[in-house]
Amino acid sequence: MQSIRGMHDILPEESKYWQHIYTEAFKVLDTANYQEIRTPILELQSLFERSIGQDTDIINKEMYTFLDRSNRALTLRPEGTAGIARAIIQHKLCDNQSIQKLWYLGPMFRYERPQRGRQRQFHQLGLECYGTNHPLIDAEVIALAQKILQNLKSQSIKVNINSLGSTKERKIYENQLQDYLSKYVNDLDNESAHKIATNPFRLLDSKSPKIHEILQFAPKITDSLQKESKNRFDQVQEYLHEIGIEFKINHHLVRGLDYYNDTVFEIKTDLLGTQDTICGGGRYDNLTKQIGGKQIDAVGWGIGVERLLLLIKNSLLLPEKPICVYIAIPDIQNIHYGLSITQSLQKYHLKYELDISGCSIKKHLQKASKQHAMICLILGQEEIRQNNISVRWMQRNKQVTYSKESFNTILPEIQAEYYNKNEVG
Repeated sequence: MQSIRGMHDILPEESKYWQHIYTEAFKVLDTANYQEIRTPILELQSLFERSIGQDTDIINKEMYTFLDRSNRALTLRPEGTAGIARAIIQHKLCDNQSIQKLWYLGPMFRYERPQRGRQRQFHQLGLECYGTNHPLIDAEVIALAQKILQNLKSQSIKVNINSLGSTKERKIYENQLQDYLSKYVNDLDNESAHKIATNPFRLLDSKSPKIHEILQFAPKITDSLQKESKNRFDQVQEYLHEIGIEFKINHHLVRGLDYYNDTVFEIKTDLLGTQDTICGGGRYDNLTKQIGGKQIDAVGWGIGVERLLLLIKNSLLLPEKPICVYIAIPDIQNIHYGLSITQSLQKYHLKYELDISGCSIKKHLQKASKQHAMICLILGQEEIRQNNISVRWMQRNKQVTYSKESFNTILPEIQAEYYNKNEVG
């Protein structure tokens, strides 16, 4: 049996990087008072059709959708924002003008051609702030994304921003873009030509050199903004300057999903070729209304974890924390004696290895040394007969025998030295 194409196992040697990303994200976001939320990976198909937009590649080509035994059309979530919007409405999280600051990390699913940094089951770290449309929050969420990426030692990252304005202004620009692109319809392939009529914004995100050439003199969306939207975008830029975030205004940046308005942004790198976007997001003040709830202002972003790992793994050295205690029991019949000791080690969070191979003491010590254990507990026939434990400090070449009861009194000392050596807490 093999795993499904585009859906990979995360093996033990990789898991420590995933855990590190989770830990660093938690530190940054918890400090900013964001709380973790976990939504189901299955939602009603209609949720994504109403939020993402009918003319997007996700809806038309990429969703995993099936009928369940109750004949309901269910979809494996292709992104995280729609499910959280649904949870906000369902659980009345923003009633009484409360602000909800949420984050998540979990698997998403899209049926597309697997490639480096993009799989059919991929993982997304995301942030969502509901209940305010203040431009300061737009700047703050961009700063939080950059802080996480910096803490993970991401190299060569750059912030790009733009504004789509209101829904009305976005529609005006969409018409202008269609008029401009229609002159080049015969120069495009069939799929791109079709997008001119259905979703011209998708062409702004194209990697095609030919389309880039055509778009060189296309109208800019910022030219369609009215005074209120322009002032808002200016405020976002001022706040970014105040908190020291360098950025570039990218007039072709629109994001691919229909629910965006006003601020949109991406954090890019030049180290991953065409898969250059590490983080993308923006404001979606009308999303909750689109899916049947009341209008609740919102802004957020998503980071693709697989792509992030490609960027950081070479600069992120995460050595395996060595075991603290190696438990050596030459006679396997006495394994129960070692098992009782592990309860004390658990209490002090001391990483241990309980060897049940039944090999000689000499072989046990060789194994303990190879695994860089700090101490080896020797539980031979004599120790067990007298209810003792012999403690061998591997680096000091020192060995002391304790009664089983008094052994517990030295565990704080062992814990302190182990934590100090390995900088864990």
